[in-house]
Amino acid sequence: MTTARKLTGRPPRRVFRDRREAGQVLAGLLSGYRGRAGVIVLGLARGGVPVAWEVAAALGVPLEVFIVRKLGAPGHEEFAMGALASGGRVVVNDDVVRGLRVTPQQLRDVAEREGRELIRREAAYRAGRPPLELAGKTVILVDDGLATGASMFAAVQALREMEPAEIVIAVPAAPESTCREFSGIVDDVVCASMPTPFLAVGESFWDFSQVSDDEVRELLTTPTVGLATARLRVAETPADIIERSAVDAPSGVPPHEALEELIGDARIVLIGESSHGTQEFYQARAEITKWLIEEKGVCGVAAEADWPDAYRVNRYVRGQGQDTTADEALSGFERFPGWMWRNTVVRDFVDWLHAHNARRRDAGGRQTGFYGLDLYSLHRSMREVVGYLENVDPVAADRARRRYACFDHTSADDGQAYGFAAAFGAGLSCEAQAVEQLVELQRSALEYARRDGLLAEDEFFYAQQNAQTVRNAEVYYRAMFGGRVTSWNLRDRHMAETLNALLAHLDRQSGAEPARIVVWAHNSHVGDARATEVGADGQLTLGQLVREHHGERSRLIGFTTYTGTVTAASEWGGLAERKVVRPALTGSVEELFHEVGRPEFLVSPIISRASAEPLDTVRLGRAIGVIYLPATERQSHYYHVRTGDQFDGVIHIDRTTALEPLEVTSLWVAGETPETYPTGL
Repeated sequence: MTTARKLTGRPPRRVFRDRREAGQVLAGLLSGYRGRAGVIVLGLARGGVPVAWEVAAALGVPLEVFIVRKLGAPGHEEFAMGALASGGRVVVNDDVVRGLRVTPQQLRDVAEREGRELIRREAAYRAGRPPLELAGKTVILVDDGLATGASMFAAVQALREMEPAEIVIAVPAAPESTCREFSGIVDDVVCASMPTPFLAVGESFWDFSQVSDDEVRELLTTPTVGLATARLRVAETPADIIERSAVDAPSGVPPHEALEELIGDARIVLIGESSHGTQEFYQARAEITKWLIEEKGVCGVAAEADWPDAYRVNRYVRGQGQDTTADEALSGFERFPGWMWRNTVVRDFVDWLHAHNARRRDAGGRQTGFYGLDLYSLHRSMREVVGYLENVDPVAADRARRRYACFDHTSADDGQAYGFAAAFGAGLSCEAQAVEQLVELQRSALEYARRDGLLAEDEFFYAQQNAQTVRNAEVYYRAMFGGRVTSWNLRDRHMAETLNALLAHLDRQSGAEPARIVVWAHNSHVGDARATEVGADGQLTLGQLVREHHGERSRLIGFTTYTGTVTAASEWGGLAERKVVRPALTGSVEELFHEVGRPEFLVSPIISRASAEPLDTVRLGRAIGVIYLPATERQSHYYHVRTGDQFDGVIHIDRTTALEPLEVTSLWVAGETPETYPTGL
């Protein structure tokens, strides 16, 4: 017998779409057994059989079923005190039996009951086929996962009596300790994923529904050798399918015909980015937005930016306010990270939008505004509420000033300091004052409209959203020091509420023609959380909320890259640096797109249904925010995604460059010395 494979490193945590995908992953890890004589795959019934079929078909070897029945402890049936395997082999965990004080009669009763079920399944699955002949063969024993390993141990003990040449255990997920234990008693162990902490086998699957007897019978009668395997071997790879389905997108901008097919009559188009500092993402998004404004009548660009800072840009692009250049209009973006909006691409787009609106204004047409969706502007929004009221209702302005004075015990524009103090009892909670001010402003809406006319509606809407931002930001900053999911959800719910309020506001101004809006935000906000591993933790996203509210009238578009450079900081509040983006990790969607071999392309199941299957496979997806830490990239920048459900379409640009800030520092100009990949992991 050969020496068992050493487990030299923990495979990365992986979430499989279903048992079929898990089997395909295992087949890749077992490829060394392809072409060897005397190999047979045994699937543990029932859950292991769908996994085993994929392995057997990929290796081109026979598939058989092996039945193991867990012996559940009396009163604790989910806890295995042993197992019963094909051939009548019984394995008992004496420590468990003693610890739970299971009597010999109780053990016999459980074994007899499970024995009857084992016999029933043998008859149902084998359909009269003769007993297994495994002597001298290499047996690959496959299950859908291991927990305690009792069932697999019973199977191994039963197989030994049949004198195979080798026993190999292959499972999609198991605790590292269990895999190491088996590596000492069999010839080879393949564990595709060893999550830490290990909670349950089902946690490694999105679809872990029970396998029926009918499914097992059908799989056992579906050939895994011969012509079926030959077809499988010449089948297209996922990269081949994407290459056939993709649409070239020079510089990240698909042809207008492709955009028309993808977007159609959607009222809300969310366009993402897989980093906050990639030049090509910003440029392509700006060009697509220009087309949407000119061809689809989009009347609002809503960005992952603070409401008051973005509204200063809105005044400029609509020919209002005191700013005379795009650079001046963008100077309100002072909070870290300034480069997200104070960069050359956004400046050029704001200049274009200013000129576009001037032409529309001269022709009596509808203009397009620029708005913010985020909620970090606690103190700035308070000042804007008071400033608005000073012009329309000085008495109300005085009431607002007194209410907002509650926040004065923290430094200006330091929402985190307020949240920390309020959350831990070191300062007052100002929730009631924020709510009171919002309610009063809402109640005064009609009065202010009558007093100032409809021309002032925009300014009232601006003030009202600032009051709403104060209220939501107050809750958000207190929640920051609780759970991450809670604060994330508050933020994305605020963005969704602001987007819906903006849509309703623009609808009132548009008359019969419904308003259309483009959203600019990170992929992690634009994508649907239900198609990612964070969704299982209760995290939601703006894209998910938009889909739930607007359905087919919305479109979610993401951007990805394989390698290049990016503008990012090394810590919160740090200087902008030009950093090298490491080549994407194995098993990631970015690696898949790199294998396609095209420099820039769009892929979407809406345009080509053929792309649905490779995009539906669970893979890693990279997310670089305002901070990029290459040394901890797997832990800090990757999570599992189903790209086909996360987005309606994805634009991939294989090699990208760092976004150019308006204020270029010497650190950014110098850039980061390229690291020798993969050292530093």
